[in-house]
Amino acid sequence: MKNKLTVKVLGSGTSQGVPVIGCQCDVCLSKDNRDKRLRSSLLFTWNDVNFVIDTGPDFRTQMLREDVRSLRAVVFTHEHKDHVAGLDDVRSFNFLEGRSMELFCTKAVSETLKREFHYAFGDNLYPGVPRVNINIIENKKFQLPDGPEITPILAYHYKMPVFGFRIGDFAYMTDVKTIPVDELKKLIGVKTLILDCLREEPHISHLNLEEALDIIDYLKPEQSFLTHISHLFGTHTQILNKLPRSVAPAHDGLVINCEC
Repeated sequence: MKNKLTVKVLGSGTSQGVPVIGCQCDVCLSKDNRDKRLRSSLLFTWNDVNFVIDTGPDFRTQMLREDVRSLRAVVFTHEHKDHVAGLDDVRSFNFLEGRSMELFCTKAVSETLKREFHYAFGDNLYPGVPRVNINIIENKKFQLPDGPEITPILAYHYKMPVFGFRIGDFAYMTDVKTIPVDELKKLIGVKTLILDCLREEPHISHLNLEEALDIIDYLKPEQSFLTHISHLFGTHTQILNKLPRSVAPAHDGLVINCEC
């Protein structure tokens, strides 16, 4: 019997989000809800159990918007602020579910969390702080509690190591500039891919459109979605018109149903 995997895009925007504060460009002024992009994050549900990849600054808003009432664990891609800043709000799930939140991350991410949320770690914790349990992951498969086996994909965000994640025939790769060949081969056979693509112009730490499409052409998934989209890329409709039929820009609230 196959397991049911449902993926929902919580945020598809850059570290600034879209619209950008104070910007008057056509994208930031767009009335299309698909152009309202919170910071990049993903919710996936495995046989009715919820998991999140990254808790950015919009984590609380995303959880309220999607009416998420239970959360089993959080998996982190890397330690940048736009991917970890909302960790404090996991305490709502501490209260709801009566347990610590399981976090899965690299040692580098762990060190950042302990520095930026120092009040949540150590002895004699103040009442009401988020309660978390850190599980250190490396570049090998790991099992989520009540969830799927995850295959990490090591990539680089300029020089920073980041993890993408493969779950069965689905993969999520955000904040990526380069993927070593041996790591890219781990993605062969994916049917659905969500991939970083900041804009058309080259960028030092993110894939641009040409680079993202080259990876997609190599892997040939059945469907691909672009994420971590900048207001410099254009509106959802403008981006869509630049893409092959099997590729589309992701948008906040996008739902993808998979079987694994």
